[in-house]
Amino acid sequence: MPKKNKLKIKPNFRLAAGRSNMDLAHKIAKAVEKKSTDNKGNIDCAEQLDKTVIRNFSDGEIWVKYEDSIRGGDLFIIQSTHAPGDNLVELLMLIDAARRASTDRVTAVIPYFGYARQDRKDQPRVSITAKLMANLIVEAGADHIITMDLHVPQIQGFFDIPLDHLYSSTVLVKKLRSLDLPNLVVASPDVGGAKTARAYAKRLNAGLILIDKRRPAHNVSEVFNIIGDPKGKNIIIIDDLIDTGGTFVACARALKDAGAEQIFGACTHPVFSGQALEKIEDSVVSKLFVTDTIFSTNPMFEQSTKIVVQSVADLFAEAILRTHNNESITSLFDTDLIPT
Repeated sequence: MPKKNKLKIKPNFRLAAGRSNMDLAHKIAKAVEKKSTDNKGNIDCAEQLDKTVIRNFSDGEIWVKYEDSIRGGDLFIIQSTHAPGDNLVELLMLIDAARRASTDRVTAVIPYFGYARQDRKDQPRVSITAKLMANLIVEAGADHIITMDLHVPQIQGFFDIPLDHLYSSTVLVKKLRSLDLPNLVVASPDVGGAKTARAYAKRLNAGLILIDKRRPAHNVSEVFNIIGDPKGKNIIIIDDLIDTGGTFVACARALKDAGAEQIFGACTHPVFSGQALEKIEDSVVSKLFVTDTIFSTNPMFEQSTKIVVQSVADLFAEAILRTHNNESITSLFDTDLIPT
């Protein structure tokens, strides 16, 4: 394995974060410092995070301020935009405040890009909200986006600024390999995820199964047909996110009923709304591997016997440093270059 060159933190480097996932932001800050040995303590990334002040007035309005000067800075703002809407508003305000403080470049680091499922006009008189979110972020003044596992890759085209799209498979594949499961098959819970599932199957040297799913209403899914033979196989269900857990649990149940042995799951974004966690705990799934794009530490996860959290902090830190140094991030897509 080729040795990685240590990347520099230049004096104009700035790091900030909204309140959506401060635990992940601090992990990223520590990883940035660790990967930059030439920093020699000159720049304290965690301290920079803590000097971004965000408060709510009594009526709920948000107020943001950078306590230190960011003039001429290369600023990276870490903020996921999952519900509630305050997370998006915080990001927009942090970008706007940075622009008004004469920052040279603003990069929005969005581990989870919310509203990504509203990516098309599939019914009359509905909003293409993913495009609206992209417009707002660009109009606020962002120069560059770093995000992970968009619901559909085409959303990259909604942004009129450069966007780097990271993949959690870089982290999750290594964990899944360590399970060393025989007769392994990767399953996609819907046809739309077939390409991602196929990529996992190739890297894990596994077979592939597709689930033909119909969705009669929002947050309601029903499994109709299994394309492939799950009998006697150990199966990993791959998805970009789990919301209510209905699709994931139904797929696992259908595969088990069709003769599957152990069933595992892997998803990037654990939205987990409603009774999702309870559904997963009561399901036939042995383990579900998720990342910390939304929750880094969560009491629900600590009490769970099935949820295993894999951090993507190192991956984002590497992408931030390479962007800061105007270097390519192509190598980050190769799982063999990410340390275990």
